[in-house]
Amino acid sequence: MSESQRWDDVDLYFTSRLAPDDDTLRAALRDSEAAGLPSIAVTPTQGKFLQLLAQIQGARTVLEIGTLGGYSTIWLARALPDDGRVVTLEHSPAHADVAVRNIARAGLDRMVDVRVGPALESLPNLADENPAPFDLVFIDADKANNPHYVEWALRLTRTGSLIVLDNVVRDGHVADPTSTDPAVTGTRAAIDLIADHPRLTGTALQTVGGKGYDGFALARVIS
Repeated sequence: MSESQRWDDVDLYFTSRLAPDDDTLRAALRDSEAAGLPSIAVTPTQGKFLQLLAQIQGARTVLEIGTLGGYSTIWLARALPDDGRVVTLEHSPAHADVAVRNIARAGLDRMVDVRVGPALESLPNLADENPAPFDLVFIDADKANNPHYVEWALRLTRTGSLIVLDNVVRDGHVADPTSTDPAVTGTRAAIDLIADHPRLTGTALQTVGGKGYDGFALARVIS
């Protein structure tokens, strides 16, 4: 058995016992694939992890940067109370259309606001609305702009809010200070920001499983 097959088998076991899917989640992935969206959604166990973080946080408001087909959005929205709110930002109109349909089928469209356009344009518009601080921010968009997304997350949160930054390992290249890959340099800049910013404390974990070798960073706003 290969190492990657062992990772997959363990992930499938954990999924079956701890994060089983349902018709709605399966349909969201199926329709995303049928529409030609890239197969980069979070795994079920990662979705359940996000859901648990939101529940532990007692979150009422969530900001998601990077919607894709709405799979992670569904996991997050299911963690919120009936009057909770998810604002999710998606660059691609085609991806957003799929997400809107998936979220509506999940019965969550009343609490999810899908906004279409470049996130660095949507975020200032969102800030201009002076929303209540978000309790949790999940960043899973273009990696070159990760430091900008973390900065906006800080602006739109409060003391005690959580920020989750996905896909930080970059197949191990995040440890290479000579890399010129924008996804790596953007991720390294975001990690440096979390490490050095006086309002943040955080960590990062490497993961293996259905998405191969990856990882995420978790930060808490402390002031």
